[in-house]
Amino acid sequence: MSATSSSAGTAARSADRGAFSGRTAFIFAAIGSAVGLGNIWRFPAVAYENGGGAFILPYLVALLTAGIPLLFLDYAIGHRWRGSAPAAWRRFRRWTEFIGWWQVLIALIIALYYALILAWATNYTIFSFDQRWGDDADGFFGEYTQALGGADVTISFDVVPAVLISMIVVWLAVIIVMALGVQKGIAASSIVFIPLLLVMFVILVVRALFLPGAIDGLDALFTPNWGALLDPAVWIAAYGQIFFSLSVAFGIMLTYASYLKKKTDLTGSGLVVGFANSGFEILCGIGVFSALGFMAQAQGVAIDEVVTDGVGLAFIAFPTIISEAPAGALIGVLFFGSLVLAGFTSLISIVEVVIAAIQDKFGLARVPATLWVCLPLAVVSVALFSTTMGLPLLDVMDKWVNEYGIVAAALVSTIVVTYVVRGLPTLRDHLNHQGTFRIRTWWLVCVGGIAPIVLGTSLVLSTIELLTADDTYSGYPGWFVFVFGWLMAIGLVVIAIGLSLIPWPTGSNLFKDDSDGDPIAPEVVAGQGLDPAPGAATPHELRSAPR
Repeated sequence: MSATSSSAGTAARSADRGAFSGRTAFIFAAIGSAVGLGNIWRFPAVAYENGGGAFILPYLVALLTAGIPLLFLDYAIGHRWRGSAPAAWRRFRRWTEFIGWWQVLIALIIALYYALILAWATNYTIFSFDQRWGDDADGFFGEYTQALGGADVTISFDVVPAVLISMIVVWLAVIIVMALGVQKGIAASSIVFIPLLLVMFVILVVRALFLPGAIDGLDALFTPNWGALLDPAVWIAAYGQIFFSLSVAFGIMLTYASYLKKKTDLTGSGLVVGFANSGFEILCGIGVFSALGFMAQAQGVAIDEVVTDGVGLAFIAFPTIISEAPAGALIGVLFFGSLVLAGFTSLISIVEVVIAAIQDKFGLARVPATLWVCLPLAVVSVALFSTTMGLPLLDVMDKWVNEYGIVAAALVSTIVVTYVVRGLPTLRDHLNHQGTFRIRTWWLVCVGGIAPIVLGTSLVLSTIELLTADDTYSGYPGWFVFVFGWLMAIGLVVIAIGLSLIPWPTGSNLFKDDSDGDPIAPEVVAGQGLDPAPGAATPHELRSAPR
C-alpha cells in the first residue's frame, strides 16, 4: 500500500493536524524557534574567538550558502508532503522514513535537558531582584545546582528542590501551550513573546551601552582580525554557528512548514527568518560585550579574561556584572527574562516535532497527542535533570546530540536527497511555484556540495578532537561519557531505523488526505523536476515532468 492510499479501500479522510492562520504567524513561530539560548550565550563568544569583526564575513557567507539553503530544504519537504518529519520523509521516498524518526529522537533528547536551562533562567530572573548570589556568583551557582563535577560524576537521583519546582512549572507551561494547538498555542505565544523579547533585549543593550567600559568591550568584539580569515577553523565555526542557530535539519522547520497554507511564499519567508535570526545574534553580541567590557574594567583585567559562553556566561559572568553595575536588578531581570522567553519559544518548537510525529503515527487529536508526549517527557526530564547529576548529564548529552545527532542527520539527509534519491529538482520547483525569491543552480550547489563538505569536515574534526584528547570530555568518568554520549548518539540511529520498520496503523494520518482534504503529492521521481503546469493553483498540484 502506498503512503498516499486510503486504508482498507475506504475513502481517505482529512488529517486534522492544525495549521498556521497565515504567513505572519508562521514567521513569528519560526523566528521563535531559531532565536534561542545559542543566540544570546554562544554567538558573541564564537565571534570574538574567531576574528572579531572579520568573523562577520564568513558568518554571512555561511548564512547564504548553508543556513538559508538548508532552511529552504526543510521548508520544501515539510510543505510538499504535509506531515511530521517521519511522515514527510516517508512520502518523499518510503525508505527515508528513518531520517524523520532520527530527527524526532534528537528533538526528544534536546527537550529533556532544555527544560533544565529554562528552569535555571526562571529562578535567576527572581534572584536578580535581590542579587541573591552575593559576591560569589560562581560559588552560588554550585550551591544552587548542587551539581556533581569531574571525576565525581555518577548516577544520582538526589533531587535539588529549587530546580525541581521550577522544572515542573516549565513543563506545565509547555503542556498548556502545546495543548492549545498550532495557531492558538505555538503561533499565539510566539506573536506575544518574540516582540516582548526584542523590546526587553533592546532595553538591555541600551542600558549596557552606557556602562563604563562598554566601548572597550565593543572594540574587542568588532575589531577585525583579518588574518583569521585564512584559518579554516574560523570558517567551520561560522558554519556551525549558523547551522545550530537556525534550527535546521532536526525536524522543526520541516514540521512548521507542514502547517502552512499551500500558497505561502516559502523562499521569501525563509529570508525573513534567516536574516531576523542573524540580526538578533548581532544585537546579542553588542549587549553581551558591552556588559563584559564593564566587567573587565571593574575587575581591572583584560577583556579576554572575562569572555566566556554558555552556562558560564549566563549564570556566573552575568550575575557578577549585575552585582557590580548600576541598576543591576534591571539588567538581571531583562537578561534572564530574555533567556526565559528565547528558550521557551525554542522548547515548544522542539517538543512540537515529537507531538506531530505521534499525532500522525496514531491519527490522534491534538490534546491526546500532547498528553501522550508531554507527560512522559516531563516525568523523565524532571527525574533526570532536577538532580545533582543534571548539569553533567546536560553537558554530555548536548555535546553528542549536537555534534553526532544534528550534524550527522543533516549530513545524511543532504546526501540522500541530493545523490541517492536525486530529489532536489522536485524540491526546487516546489519552492519556486509561489516563491518571490526564485532559487536556481546555486541552491543545488549549496545543498548538494557546500553543506555536505562543511558538515562532513565538522564531524571528522569533532571526532578527532574527542578521540585524541588527553582526558575524557570535561574530565567526566569514561563510562559516563560512553553511555550518555557515544552510546546515546548511536542508539538514536538504531532506534530510528527500528521505528521506520514498524507499520503505520490504518487510522494514522499517513493514509489520510491533508488538512484541506486534498491528496498528498506523490514521491519524487529521481532527477526530474516538476511540470510547470500554468493552471496549477498550488505547487502541490504539480507532478514530475514527463521524460
